[in-house]
Amino acid sequence: MLDRWMTALEEYVRTRAEQMTREPAGILNHPYLVPSSPDSPYYSMALWDWDSWFISVVLGQVEADTDSRGRFGAWEEGTILNFLEHTDADGVMPIRLSHVDSLEHGPMGRDGGFSQNMHKPVLAQQAAMLVQRRGDASFIAPHMETLGSFLERYLESHIHAPSGLAYWQTDFAVGVDNDPSVFYRPAKSTASIYLNSLLYRELVAYGYLLEELGDLPSANVWRGRAQDLADAVTEHCWDERDGTFYSVDLNLLPIDETDWLHRGAPRTWSTLLLRIDNWSSFLPLWAGFATQEQAARMVERYADPRTFSSNYGVRTLSRLEKQYNLRASNNPSNWLGPIWGISNYLVFRGLQKYGFDAEARELAEKTVRLFGQDLELNGSLHEYYNPDSGEPIMTKGFQNWNFLVLNMIAYLRGTPMVTEY
Repeated sequence: MLDRWMTALEEYVRTRAEQMTREPAGILNHPYLVPSSPDSPYYSMALWDWDSWFISVVLGQVEADTDSRGRFGAWEEGTILNFLEHTDADGVMPIRLSHVDSLEHGPMGRDGGFSQNMHKPVLAQQAAMLVQRRGDASFIAPHMETLGSFLERYLESHIHAPSGLAYWQTDFAVGVDNDPSVFYRPAKSTASIYLNSLLYRELVAYGYLLEELGDLPSANVWRGRAQDLADAVTEHCWDERDGTFYSVDLNLLPIDETDWLHRGAPRTWSTLLLRIDNWSSFLPLWAGFATQEQAARMVERYADPRTFSSNYGVRTLSRLEKQYNLRASNNPSNWLGPIWGISNYLVFRGLQKYGFDAEARELAEKTVRLFGQDLELNGSLHEYYNPDSGEPIMTKGFQNWNFLVLNMIAYLRGTPMVTEY
């Protein structure tokens, strides 16, 4: 049965890969990638930040499986260049682009005090992935200054100085839409474990690009910044009691040594743990800065059916959390427990990186079963699913990062698996 589903999914993804390519149009000067087929009302023409990164991971696997290296190169490279061309002089990069406009929520730049979220820190990783595949960094060389200004903007405008952690400006367009550690919380109050894991890998990737282009001293500066961030995450986000990483609360009153109530024993901590148990806590394994001992404790949490483990993968929120629910919702999409293809994939990659091969294999097989059953019964895939029954919850025809099942199938078959940087 599993092999039948793998074969059907391989055919489904490979024959639909080109549906996510688009030609230059309007304000977009380069070919680019979108998350869905042309008949999708919402995703068919828009170029999204972390979505396009994972589409590129999938297309690399399609190329490897079909012996067609470079087949999608123009669209992958163009995706990166379109975002870089719409990055302003202060390093502010839009979250989404279409042929007519960009997605913003209030003034994102200097006029708004850099107080809005921008493109997630994944573009250097996307470029590094292409460089690794090609063995050639020349396409990104003319744009390294712009890419660097984007990362400098993160370090200047999204870092909490007392802790060294990165925070979301607001709860708008954070990717994991209604994560309770961010959703409906005050502005600049959450140092998200998800954001910090992405930013760590982004800083490492930029260092890699610099070294590939012959600038080792600068590369090591950026690697040092990455390590500083990893150290801050370990110090503030790791909970030895629970054996997991959490997002943390930054919304503390400032220390005022003249205040009579507090001056006798001013606080010595700069953050408070937000003990909300969601799938993002596994991202330090994917990012690679967890210790082996921390990873082993995280795997215990992953395997617990009371919290995350389910018939079809990793619940996006622990079943023990008060906010857990499986209702259909869109804008915000529901990440309060349903199974998503992207969370299954990233947890799978973390398990694989730390040598937990049995667990990684089990999660890959659960993902194949989930998508294989959906394809067999409904002729398509969906956006997210019930973790116990595997029933689709909403958005028939969803493609996007669900297609990463192709990379997981390569792992299961023991053939070369294309990965993100």
